[in-house]
Amino acid sequence: MIEVLIDYWPKLLDGMSMTLKLTFISVVIAGLLSLPLAILRRSKNKAFQWPIRLFVSFFRGTPLLAQLFLIYYGSGQFREELTDLGVWWFFRDPFYCALFTFALNSTAYQLEILRGGLQAVPYGEIEAGVALGMPRTLLYRKIILPHTYRIALPALGNEIILMLKGSAIASVITLLDVMGHTRRVFSQTFDISVYFWAALIYLMITTLFVFAWRLLEKRLTRHMCYPVNSKLPAPKALNTPKETCHVN
Repeated sequence: MIEVLIDYWPKLLDGMSMTLKLTFISVVIAGLLSLPLAILRRSKNKAFQWPIRLFVSFFRGTPLLAQLFLIYYGSGQFREELTDLGVWWFFRDPFYCALFTFALNSTAYQLEILRGGLQAVPYGEIEAGVALGMPRTLLYRKIILPHTYRIALPALGNEIILMLKGSAIASVITLLDVMGHTRRVFSQTFDISVYFWAALIYLMITTLFVFAWRLLEKRLTRHMCYPVNSKLPAPKALNTPKETCHVN
């Protein structure tokens, strides 16, 4: 069992770097796209609402594997058109196809998370900003967005973890991520323990990410504190030295 790890750990390490690169870039792109789309999703203009609703419904309602096949294999059906547009170099590369698919999928989920966060911002705080004469951009920057991201942070962390694990399907289009290298090693050795080591790699990455994300949550919610023995669900400001911050 340990012999497989000793012999093939460089390949598994290389696959881990590919997995991290795919996950990190896709969730960053999704993070940049999801906020403006979430704001437009809450617009009263149906010309903005319905295309975004269809986008979210499709990518949340269909399997990630089917989406990957549609983009990677489906784009080949339009090779001449894509070549004329000068983008065939993008769609013929499995890495870019996987990245594009994962970014769109994560955007749909992050968009809905942020939409919920925007709706959960107390209206009284927004009214207070308006009463102070804040312009719309300052209102979003100082009141709405900080509160939205504090509310959405736990759900965004879960989405990133799901994307990290979901990225394992990239191996089916020949990408050598953790699972891609694992399948290749298994085809050479027929040693099932290599899948155990792959699972441990995913577990290690997820554990480290959860630890780092919780530190970020504590940092962003350091002013929101609970009394030590309180059963109240709502946090309150730290008023006395006897109260201690607690973040679930």
